[in-house]
Amino acid sequence: MNIKLGFILSFIAGFSTLIGSVFIFFNNKKKDNIIISSLAFASGVMSFVSFFDLIPEAFNILNKSYNNIFSLINILLFIIIGIVLSILIDKLLPDKTYNKKDKLYHVGLFSMIAIIIHNIPEGIATFLTTTSNLNLGLKLTIAIALHNIPEGISISLPIYYSLNNKKKAFLYTFISSISEPFGAFLCFIFIGPYVNILFLGFLFSLISGIMLYISIYELLKESLSYNKKYLTIIFYLIGSVFTILNSIFF
Repeated sequence: MNIKLGFILSFIAGFSTLIGSVFIFFNNKKKDNIIISSLAFASGVMSFVSFFDLIPEAFNILNKSYNNIFSLINILLFIIIGIVLSILIDKLLPDKTYNKKDKLYHVGLFSMIAIIIHNIPEGIATFLTTTSNLNLGLKLTIAIALHNIPEGISISLPIYYSLNNKKKAFLYTFISSISEPFGAFLCFIFIGPYVNILFLGFLFSLISGIMLYISIYELLKESLSYNKKYLTIIFYLIGSVFTILNSIFF
């Protein structure tokens, strides 16, 4: 078993999230355009990760042992649970109704929490895959690393432009990045022996619901609030195409 490589690849996949925070170190006078485009791009990536990666993967996993109807009903049920869970988390976060900076901070904070929830099972999946099939683990690591970059953008840029604090923006992104190797650690210590088809299928469905909520209701909604819809649409489509190509080649 490739236990060491399982941990190494989970670190690589997780810490690729920090690449998304690089953009806060570039000075640009067109702040609104950066916010609009980055939020829309991250929204496109996250929503299409749900539709083209998580939901099909959940169906493929469940369909190996259960019939189509059982698989579809349970996937839909756990997507709804993921959305409801996201709404509850959203309600517990600081109010976002005051001004633009408060709204951006809310988006960044919610993104961090949602991505932590998302990254932990990704760390589990990376560790399990690598320890059983190194070649498949490498491909999975590349795919996860690529879509973790815009996830880092969805945390760091809203936090930076709401607080004007690069250290905090980087710190919030770092916290989300370490959740992936933490997932690998949990798998190694506790979860590994108990992971089964039902667990993974339900987990991927739950995460897809969370990702759909944050991508549409938080990121896309906030991007559209700046009233430059053409820019939002363009970068949402770029993020979508990026994810589709990532799915095809990796």
